[in-house]
Amino acid sequence: MVRKLFVLFFLIIHFKILAQNGSLRGFIYEESSGEPAMFSNILIKKIEVGAVTDVNGFFNLSKIPVGDYKIIVSYIGYEPIEDSIKIESDKILDKKYFLKKSSIELNTIQVSAAKQESKSNINTSVVKLTARSISKLPSIGGDPDIAQFLQILPGVVFTGDQGGELYIRGGAPIHNMVLLDGMIIYNAFHSIGLFSVFDTDIIKTADVYTGGFNAEYGGRISSVIDIKTRDGNKKNISGKFSSSTFGSKFLIEGPLKFNKSKTRNSFIVSSKLSYIDKTSEYFYNYIGDNGLPYNFIDLYGKASFMGSNGSKLNLFSFNFQDNVNYSQLIDYSWKSNGFGGNFVIIPVGSTMLIEGNLAYSNYITNQLNDDVSPRTSSINGFNTGLDFTYFLKGENQIKYGVEVLGFGNSLSYLNPSNIKISHQDNTTEFAGYIKYKKVGSRFLFEPSLRYHSYTSLGESSFEPRLGLKFNLNENLRIKSSAGLFSQNLIAINTGREVVNLFRAFISSTTNLPSSLRNNDRNTFLQKSRHIISGFEYDFNEFWSLNFEGYLKHFNQLISLNRNKIYEDNLTNENVIDELKKDFIIETGLARGLDLLFTYNNQKDINIWFVYSIGKVTRKDAFEEYYPHYDRRHNINIVSSYLFGQKKTWSIDLRWNFGSGFPFTQTQGYYENIDFSDGISTDVTQSNDEVEVLYSNFNRGRMPSYHRLDFSIKKTFKLSDYNIIESVLSISNLYDRNNIFYYNQLTDSRIDQFPILPTLSLNWQF
Repeated sequence: MVRKLFVLFFLIIHFKILAQNGSLRGFIYEESSGEPAMFSNILIKKIEVGAVTDVNGFFNLSKIPVGDYKIIVSYIGYEPIEDSIKIESDKILDKKYFLKKSSIELNTIQVSAAKQESKSNINTSVVKLTARSISKLPSIGGDPDIAQFLQILPGVVFTGDQGGELYIRGGAPIHNMVLLDGMIIYNAFHSIGLFSVFDTDIIKTADVYTGGFNAEYGGRISSVIDIKTRDGNKKNISGKFSSSTFGSKFLIEGPLKFNKSKTRNSFIVSSKLSYIDKTSEYFYNYIGDNGLPYNFIDLYGKASFMGSNGSKLNLFSFNFQDNVNYSQLIDYSWKSNGFGGNFVIIPVGSTMLIEGNLAYSNYITNQLNDDVSPRTSSINGFNTGLDFTYFLKGENQIKYGVEVLGFGNSLSYLNPSNIKISHQDNTTEFAGYIKYKKVGSRFLFEPSLRYHSYTSLGESSFEPRLGLKFNLNENLRIKSSAGLFSQNLIAINTGREVVNLFRAFISSTTNLPSSLRNNDRNTFLQKSRHIISGFEYDFNEFWSLNFEGYLKHFNQLISLNRNKIYEDNLTNENVIDELKKDFIIETGLARGLDLLFTYNNQKDINIWFVYSIGKVTRKDAFEEYYPHYDRRHNINIVSSYLFGQKKTWSIDLRWNFGSGFPFTQTQGYYENIDFSDGISTDVTQSNDEVEVLYSNFNRGRMPSYHRLDFSIKKTFKLSDYNIIESVLSISNLYDRNNIFYYNQLTDSRIDQFPILPTLSLNWQF
């Protein structure tokens, strides 16, 4: 019955909503580059109705009373535009505007688009970033990177510089979906945790949903990172070259002209190369005899084709590679490549927007150890989607869409007990969703529904989501969201490793203990429930506060079974499943409070203060425990300051404090005698391996962590299109000895990076 109602609701919205008035829609661009002026404002005077452009620079105002109006188009740092328009009955007026930079440079520090959208968007558990906001972080390694910025967001825990991973409000990395222009990226972060695969200079927006996301997103149970890249410069050939002790980067962009005609088409190509494995032997030889054994290369290219009415087609391709080579210990590598496209269609005579995407990607990872057999894994497949947005009166809208994805995956792996685990499978998923957004004078209401069918498993998940916001007054807004979530993908680790370079994935498995399935329904999916509430408060135009409390119940998690010590065969049919199945079912609970306090004077100073307190527990068949990323207290203070006569100097600081992670304490050591000679074994002469006698799992706590990062930048503007930047950055400025983990087998402490200074030069042309 529920499915029938969902299908009926889905079909009803196909009927055209008859306009009784007129509509205004169009695009706003930056004149110098032709790039969309996203989050700019358009206001219709007299009736005081307005809108904010989206990431494509698109705006739409429906059901405007017939008449003549004056409109104002504005964006901070650009000259405002005034225009006269005439709205006619049952007609759509299409407009385009090109903004010129203001003669008075405001040097605006735009931290996010959240302030501009605060009254008309719910924005629960989401931080909206741009390349400009990311650049206000100390640029470790020469260029700022989104991987470094994600670490300062509320509710995000980062476990280490070398092989560390991001954990978002209690979810493991496998529970986070990363999208690049609509394409699923299976591994977005390099083994050296300071860098992602994304070039900051090609990022248009990065929306980070730490929980409670609406039905537009699915297939993950914790969070979503949705990254969209910008188009290339449509006016001139331009680019950037950067070089530092960590690596180099080259970017070039420009118009694509055909037959020397005026073009709306463009291209952009970016490449990043790390050579820290070579330079660290000279610049950072105090870290170790072999330096830092990391190297990577990232390539990305995009071509954009735009129609006269603003409709657009983007084609893109990428190749990411990562390598780690610890001499005589481990040789690890992964590579990912793919291609795809997305489009935006503006239908003539309809207040509707159509968007779609189609992409294919391939991810392969290998790990060679001296003491165990090789580990290999691969996943490859496609994902495609089609979305329709109907614009109703004011900022009300209905959005719905469908998604299809399919992938094949394989695995060859030795578990901690040296038992081989193999897997090979193909899977297909189908999903449909609908979202309604109602914007009243004070109340915002956003219900959404998602139906996700995991056809290869023969299962489906019906997932209602809800977002609410109430504007108490001009400065105070209360918000909340809740929903159900599911996913198919599983990570190949026990969930208990502090360092895990081998990041492999497979589709869900039936190789599970039968007694541990969900009590209410047998399922092979991972599932969670989110409840999030909070408020936003603007003290004045400069100071603002965002406070949220969250609860995530992971009612089913699937992990590699670290307790497996028997083969699953007829010989061991009397052994309990928990000791012989490849995978095990767990449950989890994450709860916490997040506070984000910001200051932005729109001129020269920007400050973020972030405090998070949280608690994460997981429970398997044998015990309840704290996972290794359960950090109770986390503080980040980030500041950026522009100074000098023409604001050509900038200083960026970040200080991070985190309470200690859980770890398992050592009770003692013993010799593991294997009695290879049976009763004739001479225990006084045998020389067997030393084993550790562990205490209760993760009941200890490591020391707290804190670090100060610093960078200072000087800009030399030779001309409007010829700029040189010199950057000195220092990570761990006061050289704090922060523990990464303790190797109990060798009785040695492994620390995170010591002080790391870098000098870089950037040339923009």
